[in-house]
Amino acid sequence: MVTGAKSKANMKPVKKKKIEEPELEPLCCCEYIDRNGEKNHVAACLCDCQDLDEGCDRWFTCKSVQPETCERIMDTISDRLRIPWLRGAKKINISIIPPLLLLPGFLHVASWHFLLGVVVLTSLPVLALWYYYLTHRRKEQTLFFLSLGLFSLGYMYYVFLREVVPRGRVGPSRLTVLTCGLFLILFALYRAKKNPGYLSSPANEATPLSNSQIECLSREGQEKTKGFLAADPSGSVSSRAVKGDLKSSSRVLAGSPTKVKEDWCAKCQLVRPARAWHCRICGICVRRMDHHCVCCVGESNHQAFILALLIFLLTSVYGITLTLDTICRDRSVFTALFYCPGVYSDYSSALSFTCVWYSVIITVGMAYIFLIQLINISYNVTEREVQQALRQKTGRRLLWGLIVDTGQYNRGFLRNWHQFSTLGACAVPHPAEDIV
Repeated sequence: MVTGAKSKANMKPVKKKKIEEPELEPLCCCEYIDRNGEKNHVAACLCDCQDLDEGCDRWFTCKSVQPETCERIMDTISDRLRIPWLRGAKKINISIIPPLLLLPGFLHVASWHFLLGVVVLTSLPVLALWYYYLTHRRKEQTLFFLSLGLFSLGYMYYVFLREVVPRGRVGPSRLTVLTCGLFLILFALYRAKKNPGYLSSPANEATPLSNSQIECLSREGQEKTKGFLAADPSGSVSSRAVKGDLKSSSRVLAGSPTKVKEDWCAKCQLVRPARAWHCRICGICVRRMDHHCVCCVGESNHQAFILALLIFLLTSVYGITLTLDTICRDRSVFTALFYCPGVYSDYSSALSFTCVWYSVIITVGMAYIFLIQLINISYNVTEREVQQALRQKTGRRLLWGLIVDTGQYNRGFLRNWHQFSTLGACAVPHPAEDIV
């Protein structure tokens, strides 16, 4: 017995000593790990850049630069553009910088003369739309428009405090209301930037569906009208059909009497529930996706997006009214906007007037977006569904195309708004997320 106990004691697994890995030296505030995995320093941002040297030589000699070289130069600049920070320099998104540099310069140039103001204020929206088209065509994420919007708010408020308030026409109560509106805009934007309703990606391998899952899908997917993808007649989806048709946009789950139609996302490897769509910019599927602008607007943040638009419009109109009432006295707001004699005689008044017109252009654009959103909510359609209906010519167009009614989810004005007001209020189970 003693020998048996000793043998058991000897059979106990011996704990292996953990191999102590050498600790990496902490980075100082100016050091960082570059895209090649090597330690680098902020002061060496202009060193060892062969692509930039080659590009400059070609520019000076009037030779064309290859697109691959330009992309490498931009990647190098974006990797080395950093600011000193604790435990290593932090990377700065290069798309944030242009609004900070160009907007004040353009507005100051526009305030020099009336004709310069017309040229600059006309070119700014054109350049913004061109950049929007370029980034969306390349499916690139950018912080340019978020930086432009936030910096525009801050700079307009700064000009208002510096040039308009000292004139004595704006009292403390009006200034308080305008300041509160600005903070409410920022709070609504913060809420709108949250999760819009991303769908979690399940496993990559296809699994057969049970009868209960098919019944749940049949109750959930009766309103979908997307295309088909082959399924087995026995009721379980064939993994070979899924793998062979990943380029298709949807598939049919057979086995139910109504042949339920569910969207299959080849990129996220999941079956999307009704009205969900894959966002090309975010690279993930979103519940009840509406569109992507500054952020992706979906089921969970659509209400905050509408609230941000409403608060911005009210605050902007109020600020424009206060400014025009100060620099163009004894005139109505609409008259002062188009006829304000002597406004360019004083640089302070000219800068304020230029900022007013810049705010008007932005406000008109946001008002159009807000109007389209109100119409879409009233007809219970999303912007993504409107664009799809226009391409497929399945929607009913009213008021010269301003209203597009797909008729698929329209349940009446009051019911549509009630459904929108309850978006994200309760978690509805979506078993289709876990099906591959």
